[in-house]
Amino acid sequence: MLAPYACQPDASRGRLFDEGMSTFRSPFQRDRDRIIHASAFRRLKHKTQVFVEHEGDYYRTRLTHSIEVAQVARTIAGVLGLNTDLAEAIALAHDLGHTPFGHTGEDALARLMAPYGGFDHNAQALRIVTRLERHYAGFDGLNLTWETLEGIAKHNGPVTGPNADARHAHDPAHLPYALDEVNQAWDLELSTHASAEAQVAAIADDVAYSHHDLHDGLRSGLFTEEDLMALPVTGPAFEAVDRLYPGLDRMRRRHEALRRVFGRMVEDVIHVAKNRLEAAQPKSVDEIRHMGTTIIRFSKPLYQELKSVRGFLFQRMYRAPSVMVMREKVTGVMDQLFPLFMEQPGLLPEEWQADVAAAGGEVELARIIGDYVAGMTDRFAIQEHARLFDCAPVSERG
Repeated sequence: MLAPYACQPDASRGRLFDEGMSTFRSPFQRDRDRIIHASAFRRLKHKTQVFVEHEGDYYRTRLTHSIEVAQVARTIAGVLGLNTDLAEAIALAHDLGHTPFGHTGEDALARLMAPYGGFDHNAQALRIVTRLERHYAGFDGLNLTWETLEGIAKHNGPVTGPNADARHAHDPAHLPYALDEVNQAWDLELSTHASAEAQVAAIADDVAYSHHDLHDGLRSGLFTEEDLMALPVTGPAFEAVDRLYPGLDRMRRRHEALRRVFGRMVEDVIHVAKNRLEAAQPKSVDEIRHMGTTIIRFSKPLYQELKSVRGFLFQRMYRAPSVMVMREKVTGVMDQLFPLFMEQPGLLPEEWQADVAAAGGEVELARIIGDYVAGMTDRFAIQEHARLFDCAPVSERG
């Protein structure tokens, strides 16, 4: 039984292209399955979070991250009586629009695309699922339900209006073109919050990357367990493991401590959400959307502690000297590929040439080039750059 404030499958606002109901699957189960089978989802295997894909087999990729986010989202949604299939679908789709080379690649492409309508990975995910996936006979994209599209667009909160978070807000008159394009076709109510399921996907993203960036940073040698002993959240977790398992070998100690960090985050979110839902008593998903605030969040004490951990990760991992060196190299790859394709669009693969021929000017051409470059994996972008510029791959340079 779903809670009254959950997204009910039989009350979905439907799809842009009507297909009728499936015999065996709910609308949100179909959305989830289509996302898993999408080409863009498979490409996440070779797109990275922090490290570039060639740097090690143990570091998270966008694919493993998305699977971890989906697992957390299903757990939280299930406890709260929400629709687990919708939460999972949004979680699996939330990173589809990411460029190669993580946030470094996105920063570069956003700068390059600024004269042509901008670039935002959430908006690009919408473009992928509504336009760029071209496998079905009756429509472009995946023809997902309104609720899943809303969740992709607004899982981080309203995009416009007074309740929009400054980190994710956009001027309604100057939305990223990919978001504006979808919103013009189907109003996603960008000034309201999303469903509780989408909010769960967003917090699951925070939980997953906070947890796995600690794992990956330790494995890379950018910091040590002793460094984490001095931080809130992580320090008490290591201390608890040492009390229970004195003399435990290093890898088991690390895993036991970080799984406790993971557990504390999930339990905190569930506890806070239960209290806030009990106090608000929402009777429908639309009441969730119009509350003016998020219902799914960390407690204030844990949020402040996690800010300290993230500040540590920013300095010691995201801005570590070795990471910054690679950031500079891959930024150069993006800075050279994009203008080259703009000057010589004939270099794009044959299957892209029909779109190039139909482009009505420089802006449309730039958006096609942006789609192509954003869709590249780390590996392919490095290989193409080396081939087109007749140089050694950046992964092999000192």
